[in-house]
Amino acid sequence: MSTLRDLVKDRKVYSIEAGRTVLEAARFMMEHNIGALPVLRNGELAGIFSERDIMNRVVAAGRQPAYTAVSEVMTPNPRAVNLDETVEECFFIMHEFGFRHLPIVEGKELKGLVSLRDVVMRQAAELERQNKLAS
Repeated sequence: MSTLRDLVKDRKVYSIEAGRTVLEAARFMMEHNIGALPVLRNGELAGIFSERDIMNRVVAAGRQPAYTAVSEVMTPNPRAVNLDETVEECFFIMHEFGFRHLPIVEGKELKGLVSLRDVVMRQAAELERQNKLAS
């Protein structure tokens, strides 16, 4: 079974500070082609901020992105998973709770973010590998 450590070992860790504006976060997400960001406060995971948060909590609510802090519209205290968690367990958690993204931590240190797409693609690759071995 592969772990999240295997999944994110060569990835850059993206995050944003809680006091940054939604506009800054949106531009950062666009620049790096990512759909969600772990939010840090004093170096520790404080929340998660996604494209869905931008639409539902900013645009639809009539807030101004340039004057709204990420901390005001993020999902606070997100469920996080350990770096050594299996991809299968991560998928279970995402399915069970309806999460599309999960921050990955080792102790209190942010190690990355896993998306539902990451997990599904890893499981599909594993199935394909097993089918080739069985042939």
